Amino acid sequence: ALRMFSNLLSLQCEQIIQHLNHEIPGVNTAELCQRIQTSGIEINVGDLAKIANIVSFLFSTAGRNNLSTEELVTTLGNAVSMLPKHALQVIRHVWNEQGKSISVSEDARNMATVGQFVDIKWKLGVAMSSDTCRSLKYPYVTVTLKVADPSGQITDKSFEMTIPQFKNFFRQFKEMAAVLETV
Repeated sequence: ALRMFSNLLSLQCEQIIQHLNHEIPGVNTAELCQRIQTSGIEINVGDLAKIANIVSFLFSTAGRNNLSTEELVTTLGNAVSMLPKHALQVIRHVWNEQGKSISVSEDARNMATVGQFVDIKWKLGVAMSSDTCRSLKYPYVTVTLKVADPSGQITDKSFEMTIPQFKNFFRQFKEMAAVLETV
């Protein structure tokens, strides 16, 4: 279980470096958290997101200011008291292997105030009944957007639409596509 946790933490650190280099839109902490929990280690997504944010901040700072690995690890150990020793070793290892690849330019994405779109999923459902109506049987569409917020955390935003709302939504996308054709 410990090896599994180390591998997943290492994967998260690599994703953070890729995010800082603008290679990927963000780090999917929720998915990583599920995988860690499945391996039998108790951790909640809030703690993992906190670790990811601190590691991300430190990696970008270290990249810009040429911090040594020791300075990085010491600062991290002080910042996140709940991090076990082996976790610090994993982070040190990833930084040694890949830290130098972080582009030292001022990170424009950290200045961003809006999220970045990653993926969209939708499904059609039928509401069978409600408290006030015995048989509704009206169709609706559930849309889930995967969005990377400005800090690089990937989250899911879900909402439901009636069929008329969905048709309007779809029409707007077609209009956008038509405008993009002219660009």
